[in-house]
Amino acid sequence: MKITVIGYNHDHDGTFVMDRPDGPGAWLFLLIKTDAVFFINNTESRVKAGSAVLFRPDTPIRYTAAENRYTDDWFYFETEDGDEQHILSLGIPVDRPFHIGSIEELSSVLHVMTFEHYSAEPYHSEIEQGYLDIFWLRLARSISGSRSSADLSDRDSRMTLIRTRIYTRPDEIGSIDSLAAESGMSRSGFQHLYRRMFGASVMSDIIEGRLQKARRLLTSTELTIEQIAVSCGYSDGGAFMRQFRLKCGMTPTQFRKRMLPFYHTDGTVGNKD
Repeated sequence: MKITVIGYNHDHDGTFVMDRPDGPGAWLFLLIKTDAVFFINNTESRVKAGSAVLFRPDTPIRYTAAENRYTDDWFYFETEDGDEQHILSLGIPVDRPFHIGSIEELSSVLHVMTFEHYSAEPYHSEIEQGYLDIFWLRLARSISGSRSSADLSDRDSRMTLIRTRIYTRPDEIGSIDSLAAESGMSRSGFQHLYRRMFGASVMSDIIEGRLQKARRLLTSTELTIEQIAVSCGYSDGGAFMRQFRLKCGMTPTQFRKRMLPFYHTDGTVGNKD
């Protein structure tokens, strides 16, 4: 499967009409952001904002703005053997519009795909292909209903932001009760949802987030053990050293000595043991 051309957040006035009586000529996916009117195989459909449609190359199509604007994300793509069957196996409808509701997540993936498609950066084609695979899976998940409401999407977004902070700024993470309050949930509800979403408990992630940062600081800075403890959210160095040894099998000082490189007399780089 290969994208041939792609566009993000294209905006048109109310006179816009796309008319392809012989079909688009390649597979075409549209993520529709404004109300629109579609004529597919001579059948008229009023399509709401927050919808999508996937067309085969030879399906006659015509679509236009329902009111004074038409906006969408889109891409044309070519398929190889097995690609069409893969799309159908995900439950993605073909040649008929379907309403999703909240499309921000899907649009954000298409935004990245558009950047990579026109980029000259290394590996842009491989990255674009990876995002395309992710896009189909996220679209299938949206169709299945697991992300059909804006409230669910907002809640998932809050949970993801909390987990991101746990791993990037562990020193700013308070108690589980404060995280639950931030998510707008009870302590037990927050812990249950967190484990269901991420496959780990909140506390195990907090510990792992602290230790990941500690390992980075131990090997990239000359901060003292006490300073690293504070930077990772520990109240004192003793608690940090006990937990580090329990989880990593050695003390922070031993870890630093083992991981920091040194230069052999022949000029090669090795470890200290």
